[in-house]
Amino acid sequence: MIDELNQKLNQAFAGRVVRKDLTKKIKEGANVPVYVLEYLLGMYCATDDEASINEGVERVKSILSENFVRPDEAEKVKSKIRELGQYTVIDKVTVRLNEKVDTYETEFSNLGLKGVSISPNYVKDFEKLLTGGIWCILKMSYYYDEEAKGVNPFTITGVTPIQMPNMDLEEVFEGRKNFSKEEWIDALLRSTGMESTKLEQTVKWHLLARLIPLVENNYNVCELGPRGTGKSHVYKEISPNSILVSGGQTTVANLFYNMASRTIGLVGLWDVVAFDEVAGITFKDKDGIQIMKDYMASGSFARGKEEKSANASMVFVGNINQSVDVLIKTSHLFDPFPDAMAGDTAFFDRMHYYIPGWEVPKMRPEFLTNEYGFIVDYLAEFFREMRKRSFSDALDKYFKLGNNLNQRDVIAVRKTVSGLVKLLYPNGEFTKDDIEEILRYALVGRRRVKEQLKKIGGMEFYDVHFSYIVNETLNEEFVSVPEQGGGKIIPEGIGKPGHVYTVGRGDSGMIGVYKIETEVVSGSGKFERSGLGNSRDAKENTLTAFNYFKANNKSISASISTKTKDYLMHVQDIQGIGMTRELTLTAFIAMCSGAMGKPPQSQLVVLGSMSIGGTINKVEELANTLQVCFDAGAKKVLLPMASAADIPTVPPELFAKFQMAFYQSPEDAVFKALGVE
Repeated sequence: MIDELNQKLNQAFAGRVVRKDLTKKIKEGANVPVYVLEYLLGMYCATDDEASINEGVERVKSILSENFVRPDEAEKVKSKIRELGQYTVIDKVTVRLNEKVDTYETEFSNLGLKGVSISPNYVKDFEKLLTGGIWCILKMSYYYDEEAKGVNPFTITGVTPIQMPNMDLEEVFEGRKNFSKEEWIDALLRSTGMESTKLEQTVKWHLLARLIPLVENNYNVCELGPRGTGKSHVYKEISPNSILVSGGQTTVANLFYNMASRTIGLVGLWDVVAFDEVAGITFKDKDGIQIMKDYMASGSFARGKEEKSANASMVFVGNINQSVDVLIKTSHLFDPFPDAMAGDTAFFDRMHYYIPGWEVPKMRPEFLTNEYGFIVDYLAEFFREMRKRSFSDALDKYFKLGNNLNQRDVIAVRKTVSGLVKLLYPNGEFTKDDIEEILRYALVGRRRVKEQLKKIGGMEFYDVHFSYIVNETLNEEFVSVPEQGGGKIIPEGIGKPGHVYTVGRGDSGMIGVYKIETEVVSGSGKFERSGLGNSRDAKENTLTAFNYFKANNKSISASISTKTKDYLMHVQDIQGIGMTRELTLTAFIAMCSGAMGKPPQSQLVVLGSMSIGGTINKVEELANTLQVCFDAGAKKVLLPMASAADIPTVPPELFAKFQMAFYQSPEDAVFKALGVE
């Protein structure tokens, strides 16, 4: 299988592929980006003939050892240029205009030279020299003139940027026809250095999702996960068209537009601007985040009197230091973002996709490939050309999106679908099943964003139940997010007597699901509780319920005894958000249910609480509470009559999901919960 794919790549893309173990071998000895290395390997080793490869590798090694400038050897290289009069170097070069003397001057990253003049022709041809710089092969010469004081003796006589000079997309479209979907995915991932045959299917899709910003304009994606999973590798090493902003602090001038020099920032010059370690993102300017939000939503931003547009995609990568389970229970998955962004739902709502970094394994040697893949420079140019096309309507032929998706969700899903079609089916040849697979993946990543927005912003984002409708059959298919737990908290079917669910606000301030389990055993009237931790409120609540139960049980059933039975109660904080104080009424119903040996109705949640005298309190934040009930799998809800006035605050489509029953007193609640007339 492996050999077959290598063969196919060499036949369909002769001269465009390279063996990735060569890159690894040389990379370990030379600190240059992968695309620089593979540019050279592509020149000398794009073949499957072993002898030619070995010869080519030696050639590349000697070019790197002689011409690549290591910072510690800068003086030696300068001396060579002086002694030989002319010399070729490989270095990263940045150019700026010195308007005082009207010349373009270069700065060398490793050679340490500044103020070397360069012909304006090169600057016109390669604009990126002016913005962040590019790696080049440069011919340098040296001439010192005693007469010309202050003139730099170093001059540049030739510049070859380390990038593909041209790209024929038809070659890719034709070549793609020779590969199955699985083979093409393997070829793409091997091109980025990963051995895809060692990875699970879901991981392959996440690695493909990392590439979407390179093929799709104005695509905003975020990936948070453990350290060492290669989150920033693609943006730093694989493409000369993306820039990784490390360290976090940036300015509006650098990122968007410099008013003083009237030059556009990184978003206008690179295809992808990636932020490494989101926790450290800070703007020196107060309006930085606002401008970023504006740009992420529309691809344009206002500076001074004019509106500027750009195509760069935004990528946010960072580390999650706790387990995802803990984060989901106690906070939200955008938690690592800095405080200035953390509570800003409008900022996160602009994310088109959230890649679950915790599902990607940590990089180990066996995950790095030794097989053939595209020369990354060729790959980068293919990606760049695909940015000019769009497949955002690819799903319309077969599917419609469900009504829980708002306009932002629809845009996000369409962009993800478009990006994945460009990567997998660049020639536009795909089937209904191909699109369905992509569509499901796109919906899950956007729903992950929406689930977190619901946690941060509450009811404004209640509509998270994403679906799509098949045009042919009109069947509606829903997607779930793995970490939210596909299994419902409240199971179907009749439960046990004494087991009752409620939803209330926990100590953490979040609303969650609680289960009260009551066992009634022979004894002398004792009441024992567990699961309440150190919560004094919860202990008082349950004791109030027991006292009310002792005083009023005969109005429920003559068969209940509090003198010959012991009542053992356990309260479970199912979502780990801290104990709630809204337990009194539910605890009373649980004791009655256990004492009578009668289970509550199936999939029922009891809402509301009561005071020591049996006065019923209404539910706070009814809409949010009902949303939690729905997510937990509740079908029936028992609600205090006092909450009827708040029903208009609940979206009608959410309210319609439940069978509602209203109660006026604790006793009324017991009968309705147990289905006793």
